[in-house]
Amino acid sequence: MALTGIQIFKLLPKTNCGECGVPTCLAFAMSLAAGKAELSACPYVSDEAKAQLTEASAPPIRTMTIGTGDKALRVGGETVMFRHEKRFESPPGFAITIGDTMDEAEINARLERFKLQYERVGLTLRPDLIALKCDSGDAARFAALVTKVTQASQAALILMSDNPDILKAGLAAASQRKPLLYAATKDSLEAVAELARSASCPVAVRGDGLEEVAVLTEKLAQAGVKDIVIDSGSRRLRQAFQDQIIIRSAALNGKFRPLGYPTICFPGEIADDPMKEAVIAATFVAKYGGIIVLSDFQGESLFPLLVARMNIYTDPQRPLATTEGIYEIGGPAEDSPVLLTSNFSLTYFIVSGEIENSKVPSWLLVKDTEGLSVMTAWAAGKFVADTIAPFVKKCGIEDKIKHHKLVIPGYLAPESGGLEEELAGWEVLVGPREGAHIPAYLKTWQP
Repeated sequence: MALTGIQIFKLLPKTNCGECGVPTCLAFAMSLAAGKAELSACPYVSDEAKAQLTEASAPPIRTMTIGTGDKALRVGGETVMFRHEKRFESPPGFAITIGDTMDEAEINARLERFKLQYERVGLTLRPDLIALKCDSGDAARFAALVTKVTQASQAALILMSDNPDILKAGLAAASQRKPLLYAATKDSLEAVAELARSASCPVAVRGDGLEEVAVLTEKLAQAGVKDIVIDSGSRRLRQAFQDQIIIRSAALNGKFRPLGYPTICFPGEIADDPMKEAVIAATFVAKYGGIIVLSDFQGESLFPLLVARMNIYTDPQRPLATTEGIYEIGGPAEDSPVLLTSNFSLTYFIVSGEIENSKVPSWLLVKDTEGLSVMTAWAAGKFVADTIAPFVKKCGIEDKIKHHKLVIPGYLAPESGGLEEELAGWEVLVGPREGAHIPAYLKTWQP
């Protein structure tokens, strides 16, 4: 936030009522300053103070939504240059391009490829937008494409044309979907701004360099259009990359409001080779694309991009974690092996996957280690005999098996003796260190 905790405290009612969830207004102010509370939690803040605090708490890069419903994409809201400082807020949206000069078969094929999705560490990874491009110059033909796509998909849309009349025709077919209008230039700014105001749609501006972009965004803001996306106009990788960094730094460090908006990038217009395009797209995932428009989707390039996005936009202070408990893999019986692991999601999915590969039905005990991996949790004292033993006793596994053998990860070998002392009557077996060795180990299992 732009204000300190003490500055915020001065604007609060100072009732110390506790209705916000913390005991004092000072504590609430400190939570607001740290971004750990919402102003709406205070029932007694005045309208004047609310206006001041809302403005002060607005992120330096505007947050906006493209589309409607469950498929809407949130972009912007960034507050840091580097992920380790706090976290990145809004993962970039990936868009597939469909042009109105493509034949019916190609359009249908691209709509199918847009449906590509993948399961990874318990999350569903999928693309976000369809960019509809008018290559024909024919407003009616473009409107027909927009109609077809809106009927076939609920995806968020980008309408692309330099001609405001063509954008108007496309918008008429999709106004309820709140698409992103691309693009307002120095020649079409007023007409595109009018379209955006009429339908409450976000607008992308494209300029010849950042100076022109800043002028255009100021004019749009003065015209009443607040939801803006920036295209610096660069179509060379080095310059486009530099532009992304300059935009982010100017907004965050320089408090330069005309560049305080999310960006849109076009890797397909920088490279004509699909794999080079994917590498360039990965560059913009890291720094600092808000929307990344690809010429097409292919599984071999889309999947790595989705995983890269997931990894970069995972909160580094909150590891992905699996729920503690007993997991049945392959329909285990009372004589099936019992294995133990941490609740770091990646660890869980690796271990469970290797158990499935072994074809040996097993019980997997997942201990809450606050989302830490086996080694990290052990080093932090969160995955040791004193914490594992109570979990094994209370989780209910003894009611499901007739043996008392527990397989612990190889990295926990130093805890085996202590565990046998804590778990009277149990035999603690030291399993493999690496998940890849689990199938061979389980094939030797004897209850």
